[in-house]
Amino acid sequence: MKKPNLDTVTTINKDGSKYNIHPADVKGSFTLRRRLTAWVLILIYILLPWIKINGYPAVFLDLDKRQFHFMGLTLFTQDFWVLFFFISGLAFTLFVLSSIVGRVWCGWFCPYTVFLEHLYRRIERFVDGDAPKRRRLDEAPMNKTKFIKRAIKWSFYVLVSFILAHVFLSYFISIPGVWSNITDGPAEHITEFLFILAFTGIFTFCFGWFREQFCIILCPYGRFQSALTDDQTVTVFYDYNRGEPRGKMTKDADKKLGDCIDCRRCVNVCPTGIDIRNGLQLECVACSACVDACNEIMTKVNRPKGLIRYDSSAGISTGKRKILRPRLFLYMIFTAIGLGVLGAVFVSKAKPFHAGITRVMGTTYTANEQGVRNQYQIKLTNKRNQDITYTYKLVNSPGFELSAGTNTITLGPLQKDTVTFTVFSPVDQYKGSADIFIDVTSEDGTRSELTARFLGPAATLYKDSLNEKQETTNPE
Repeated sequence: MKKPNLDTVTTINKDGSKYNIHPADVKGSFTLRRRLTAWVLILIYILLPWIKINGYPAVFLDLDKRQFHFMGLTLFTQDFWVLFFFISGLAFTLFVLSSIVGRVWCGWFCPYTVFLEHLYRRIERFVDGDAPKRRRLDEAPMNKTKFIKRAIKWSFYVLVSFILAHVFLSYFISIPGVWSNITDGPAEHITEFLFILAFTGIFTFCFGWFREQFCIILCPYGRFQSALTDDQTVTVFYDYNRGEPRGKMTKDADKKLGDCIDCRRCVNVCPTGIDIRNGLQLECVACSACVDACNEIMTKVNRPKGLIRYDSSAGISTGKRKILRPRLFLYMIFTAIGLGVLGAVFVSKAKPFHAGITRVMGTTYTANEQGVRNQYQIKLTNKRNQDITYTYKLVNSPGFELSAGTNTITLGPLQKDTVTFTVFSPVDQYKGSADIFIDVTSEDGTRSELTARFLGPAATLYKDSLNEKQETTNPE
């Protein structure tokens, strides 16, 4: 078994090839809680497309209609500015989380870790056996037994990846859409079929072969961890004060050793192949497997638990921890600012409908002896899952009249429609081009004020031409 060090990554051999890690299974309170958390997250991932709120799945990215449904709230493309603040808020939340408890997100909640550790590794243990058996099987030449086990294991990998890919697709086309694709056949939905093939391949490759190397090599979160943590960050640490000097248990009373018996159990259970006794490392995802493994050994040798535990660097060296500190306050201030801006903008701009006004293509305006007319279109989008009636009218626009047969329109759930109308300015009130204001009000009282430019000839020239025309028509 390869010995971890601080100079090289355990998962990469000297020649650059991949070194397969086979973490041993472990039992303990942290492992049980982490496994329960993982299965809850897996169930949430599977069930969210099935749960309907206001007639749509709880989370539904409807790319075809360019709509995003999230827990009963429907966002259209013009509302995607919300995602900027939402993602920024998530980023600062991770900053706060990392500052307090390090990479606990990676070890407990990250979807990659959840699927890898609690689905694919469980399949591997079921088919190939425990860690020593898996290592022997890796080193053994290809034979009938090894071929059968590899075929069974990878068949399970492909099957699970196939299911996960279908669930992932349901977030974009819904469960009925996925079922329609299955019953209609690949030829009728070639894009979705290629999507399933691609993600089945990606999931199988990542979770079946690439594995922990994604966390170590590709994931950027581990890279900027050092910028987010400090001596007060609580993560998995080895208590070197108590454990050193390490050594095997002996009856020699004169040989004073620490509590660490150098059994390497913490190394054997690590999913990224590090030795936590070498200190905090980039590869550590704070999964707590080594904590349970060490506690189990300490119990067997009648020594106190907690040789490896969740603690801070300062807590290990001085016995004192300080949770509240300037870095944490700074992250919390940024998070509060982001949430405050999101709330303020959301309240001021987010409405249950969207209205936009444009000029009708063609003639800019028409002018005659009665007055000047402009034609406009209001494009309305109902964001609610119910019928809503909207009323539009001119406001704060003296000298202008709305000449339309009706000034109301009813839209069905999430329906879009366009209404055309004419704005008229009588000759005696016309004063030239000006801004006009149209108020659109839904039946629940929500309002949106639109601004448009009313175009026309210069008022003096227009009226002079009308007077000249009238004089020519009716000479004295």
